[in-house]
Amino acid sequence: MLVRELMTPNPVTVQQDTPVKVALALLAKHEITSMPVLGRRGRLRGVVSEADLIREMVPADPRAHEVPTDGQWRDRPRVVADVMSAHAVTVNPETDLARGVELITTTTVKSVPVVDHENRVVGMLSRSDVVRVLARGDDDLARDVDAMLASLGLTDWVAEVTDGTVELTGPDNSPDRAVAYLVAGTVPGVVEVNGH
Repeated sequence: MLVRELMTPNPVTVQQDTPVKVALALLAKHEITSMPVLGRRGRLRGVVSEADLIREMVPADPRAHEVPTDGQWRDRPRVVADVMSAHAVTVNPETDLARGVELITTTTVKSVPVVDHENRVVGMLSRSDVVRVLARGDDDLARDVDAMLASLGLTDWVAEVTDGTVELTGPDNSPDRAVAYLVAGTVPGVVEVNGH
């Protein structure tokens, strides 16, 4: 599966001069953990996450300390450019989903922008996108496996799915058996492929 088949298209974005409070409100409203930061020409300039936005926004409460603070006020970030990560981890629409999953599970990022060859954001790939597709029910998986097999002309094969395990039934001694098994195993959410 490719990233473009799973990504969320048209993601919520901000610009470098977007006020921090506006960015926080967007994260809360859309229930997301990060947003691409775009430059004036719509190209990716970085990413801003929940952590980036809240890190400097909550000052220490003097009531929580035995010794009161000296009263100095520290400037807080005002716009996204003050807190964003300029070096964004990205993928492109044709990236293998397995590579995208590797990025969002082996780094500290929960989602990555999907960019085209001109560095324009075309989507976002998040951990929750992957969880949603992997958690699909057996009926959905069976439909997807059948559709994938039919798209390759393997209409004599039938898939039954139980708890993510595909049972393939097809013509005896078919030369397409290996292809049918391989194709069924590429459907996200399929745990195992067996057959008769």
